[in-house]
Amino acid sequence: MNLSEHRYTLDLEWTGNRGGGTAGYRSYGRDHIIRAAGLPDLPGTADPTFHGDKDRWNPEQLLLAALAQCHMLSYLHVAGRNGLRVTAYADSPEGTLRLNRDGSGEFTSVILRPRVTLAPPAGADAVERATGPMHAEANRLCFIARSVNFPVDHQPVTLPGS
Repeated sequence: MNLSEHRYTLDLEWTGNRGGGTAGYRSYGRDHIIRAAGLPDLPGTADPTFHGDKDRWNPEQLLLAALAQCHMLSYLHVAGRNGLRVTAYADSPEGTLRLNRDGSGEFTSVILRPRVTLAPPAGADAVERATGPMHAEANRLCFIARSVNFPVDHQPVTLPGS
């Protein structure tokens, strides 16, 4: 098997200097811009708990989004490969971040809650395959889930199309 290597780049620019730089913990903004060629800018910040702006994306949300996105794309691939026609897919993921006494923190778990709708006619066997084994296979294939050091669990719901 020939494994290829892919590289990803972006530019990150801190825009939170309020004139005094990082003179004090509360004296600077956490705002920044994430840029990648050909894409719209993504406004970022810290979580509001850590003096960020609630109207911008924070790294924790972006990690959760990356896991949900990667799982969805892997799942759609697995569904197509297995002859199941997915007509709708939505997710409401949730992640748990633990803060440590030394100021560090880490995600301890993520739960994905994919809601999948299959094209009719989808019998009980198709719904069962789409709910269990196919999500496990998608998790195994997902580049992001394979890269994190915490469990990514699933609470899927599969609906037959009507």
